[in-house]
Amino acid sequence: MIRLKPLDQQVLVVTGATSGNGLATVEQALRRGASVLAVARNEDALAELAARLGVGGGRIATYAADVADPAAVEAVAAAAIATFGGFDSWVNNAGVGTYGTLEQVPLDDHRRVFDVNYFGVLHGSLVAARHLRGRGGAIVNVGSILGDRSIVQQGPYCATKHAVQALTDTLRMELEREGAGISVTLIKPGAIDTPFPEHARNFMDQPPRLPPPLYTPEVVADAVLFACAHPRRTLYAGGGGLLSSLLAQAAPRLTDKIMELTGKTLQQKPGDPGIAARRDNLYEARDDDLRGSLDVHARGSSVALQGQKLPRPMLALALGAGAAIVAGLAVRARR
Repeated sequence: MIRLKPLDQQVLVVTGATSGNGLATVEQALRRGASVLAVARNEDALAELAARLGVGGGRIATYAADVADPAAVEAVAAAAIATFGGFDSWVNNAGVGTYGTLEQVPLDDHRRVFDVNYFGVLHGSLVAARHLRGRGGAIVNVGSILGDRSIVQQGPYCATKHAVQALTDTLRMELEREGAGISVTLIKPGAIDTPFPEHARNFMDQPPRLPPPLYTPEVVADAVLFACAHPRRTLYAGGGGLLSSLLAQAAPRLTDKIMELTGKTLQQKPGDPGIAARRDNLYEARDDDLRGSLDVHARGSSVALQGQKLPRPMLALALGAGAAIVAGLAVRARR
């Protein structure tokens, strides 16, 4: 049986900790009483993070590492053990992306996206599992709704998120079979107002953006921290993403057509390139922040996420009802 500690008794390792969802997770975890080892490539941002969040007595340590390097990820675990005596939850959040067609993105860039988004999660999961095996704890992988449904202009990113879902499911089964006592959760955010569009390497002829509706990074942090203390298979962060995933499953060809007609336009923001110092962090760290600098509206809460926190029998009923509604809408759309 899996038993997880209350969050205020935990030590968390969080990768991708200086920007967007990772930064929100670190901030919220410290506010809720947890201790955190924050991991990222950006050494300057890590130093600022430790100085800002450590002032109020928050138990935070930092470690600079690129999760694409397996030796660096091993060193992260060693740092957590040396600083805090170990860890209770490991959050694989670091990620990079590109905008452009599959042909436009060079092969080396395809590989780099996989090195970070897939192999970084693999490295972190295996290291975490070795440490937590027999002791118990949680591995939380931040995937995406794009692991359920690909979108044009983000092919390599979508492919990695499909791969992360397969990796997470396989890891869960292997650990359950051996009775390791480790919870394995996949978080699937929808569109989140982070610096991702500015950080991504862009091959389009216009500046990129994320398609609405958007949510704030705190919504993802809420899902991640819930999973650290409550065993769950999957949590969708944002109702918009959950609905689009259900629609894609109910009517895949219809969703194809919608993506083909609107997908590129919805991911471009002419005349608003964002902050230049943030652009293109595919190989090197760039300026980080909690939110993106584009002029967008983002929702600060998600009713759908709160519903997924319900006890499982109630959740099953709610999801069944939601799936039935979406299926009905898909049938109408075909007529």
